[in-house]
Amino acid sequence: MDEIPLSALSATLIVLLAVSGFFSLTETAMMAANRFRLRHLAQTGHHGAIKALSLLNRTDKMLGVILLGNNLVNSAAATLVSVIAIELFGDDKWALGIGTLAVTFAILVFSEITPKIIGATYADKLALFLGYILTPLLRLFYPIVWFINLFASGLLGLLRLSPKPGAESTRLSPEELRSLVLESAHLIPQKHRTILGSLFELNSITVEDLMTPRGSIEILDIDCSWEEVLTQLGTSHHSRLPVCRGSLDQLLGVLQARRLIGPLRDEDFDEAGLISHLQPPYYIPAGTAVFSQLAFFQENHQRIGFVVDEYGEILGVLTLEDIIEEFVGDFTTSLPGLGNSLMWDGNGSSMVEGSRLLRDINRMLGLNFPLDGPKTLNGLILEHFQDIPESGVSIKLTGIPVEIVHTQDRSVVTARIFRPDITTAPN
Repeated sequence: MDEIPLSALSATLIVLLAVSGFFSLTETAMMAANRFRLRHLAQTGHHGAIKALSLLNRTDKMLGVILLGNNLVNSAAATLVSVIAIELFGDDKWALGIGTLAVTFAILVFSEITPKIIGATYADKLALFLGYILTPLLRLFYPIVWFINLFASGLLGLLRLSPKPGAESTRLSPEELRSLVLESAHLIPQKHRTILGSLFELNSITVEDLMTPRGSIEILDIDCSWEEVLTQLGTSHHSRLPVCRGSLDQLLGVLQARRLIGPLRDEDFDEAGLISHLQPPYYIPAGTAVFSQLAFFQENHQRIGFVVDEYGEILGVLTLEDIIEEFVGDFTTSLPGLGNSLMWDGNGSSMVEGSRLLRDINRMLGLNFPLDGPKTLNGLILEHFQDIPESGVSIKLTGIPVEIVHTQDRSVVTARIFRPDITTAPN
C-alpha cells in the first residue's frame, strides 16, 4: 500500500461509497416499486418492466446479489479507511477509532439514508432500469448467491418462516383494495370511486338494509271493488305490483303492469284475467348478503323478491333496481311530488320521512346513525323511546338532534334532523 498514492486511496473510497449507495438505492427501489404498475407495463411489452418483475418473482435471489455486493463494498470501504488512517496518523488506536466513526457516518449518509430516500421516492421509474443491471449481476454471482441462500433457507425452515410465493405475498385483501380505490383521488373520477367503493360494501350489507319495508309497499288488493282495482292500475307509478287478498299475508303473485296494456282495453277483462297474468312470488331469506342476492336474481331471472323471516312473514320487498341504486345512485323515477334526495336547508336541518332507511340518511346527510339495529329512522326512534312519541318531542340519537314532527297510528311519519354542528338545534 505504500506505493499507492493517498489521492488514489481516497478516490477508491469515494467509488466504494458510491457503489454501496447504488446497491442501497437498488434494494429500496425494487422492493418499493408498484408491482401492479410493473405488471401492466410488462403486459404492454416493456422490457424493463419484464426484467423487474422477473427479479421480484425471485426476491430471495435478487436480495442475495444486492446484499452480497453491498456488504462486500462496505467491508472494503471500512478496510480502506483503516489504511488511510494509518497512512495519515500511523498505527494509533485513536486514529483507527476516529476512522471507523468517519466511515460509519459516510456510509450512513452517502450510502444508506440518501440513496434509499431517492430509491423510495422514484421507485417505479428506477425499477424499469435497474432490472438491466441486476439481471447480469445475478447471472455472474449466481453460484455464490445460491450457496448463501441455501443456508438462509435452512435457517428459515428451522424457524418455520418459509416465505410465501410471490403471487400470494402481493395479493390484496378486499379492505386493502377498497382503501387503494378510495385514496386514488387523482387517478379515478369521483363518480367512479363512489361506485367502486359501494361495490366493496355489497358483501357486508344484507337484503334487509336495502329492502322497502312492509309498511311502505304498494299492494294491489283484489278484494277491493273492481273499479278501485282498475283505478289503481291506471294511476300506479310502479311497473310491478304485488297482488294479494286483503294483505301481504295472502300474496298471490307479482303483476307486471305493462302486460295489461292490451287486456285493460277489453271490456270482458276481469279478476280471473288479472290473476292469469301474475308471476309467482319469489322469496328471499332475511340476512342474505346483497352481493349473493344479486347473483341469485341473475340465476333465477328475477327482478323483485319478498324478504321473509324465519317464520315466513314478509318483512319487505327488494328489487334489482334497489341493489343497482346502492352503488350507482338513484336513477329511477319517483312518485310525483316526492323527492328521493335529502339535503340540509338554510337552518341546518332536514325533514325526513320515518320510513327512510338509515343507510340512505347517513349517505345523503353525512351522518352516523347505527346500522346494526333498526333499519329505518322510525325504528330507531321507537327503539329509543320504547313507545310511540308525541309530535313536538325532541331527542338526541347518537348525539344527533331529532325532532318528532308528525306521528300517526303506530309510527313516526316525519321527523326533523338537525346537523350536529348546528347550535340552534332543539335541546
